[in-house]
Amino acid sequence: MTDQPKVRTCLWFDGNGKEAAEFYVSLLPDSFIETSFTPEQSGPPLIVEFTLAGAPYMVLNGGPMFKHTPAASISVLTKDQEETDRLWNALIADGGEESMCAWCIDRFGVSWQIIPERLPQLLQADDKAAAGRAREAMMKMKKIDIAALETAFNG
Repeated sequence: MTDQPKVRTCLWFDGNGKEAAEFYVSLLPDSFIETSFTPEQSGPPLIVEFTLAGAPYMVLNGGPMFKHTPAASISVLTKDQEETDRLWNALIADGGEESMCAWCIDRFGVSWQIIPERLPQLLQADDKAAAGRAREAMMKMKKIDIAALETAFNG
């Protein structure tokens, strides 16, 4: 029997996949590089397998023909504003960029959603008017501000 996961998300890079994987595993607990396969001594690894917060991923340094798109993203549920801020700031640093409603793009071009646990709780609340106010507030945000969501929710 193998310990290999049956399913892994594969991210395509143009040579800098190992750098990206090392950055990603530095962000979240229960994250680590598993294996790296380098067929040519002078080149970057072709494949890097890693675990990100317990989820299996792999990097394929496949070349320039494919680019990252927001149609696929890494979604992280954060416990509080401190964790939200830490991850957001790390991801947009060094050439990353903010987007809207909890979305950002890291310096490698990978899209992320940094979602505080409180956001889905507010948006799915039984009080539909309050949930609507929270949703409207979220639509004006880039990084999610939990206190501002709570204020909008409470009217």
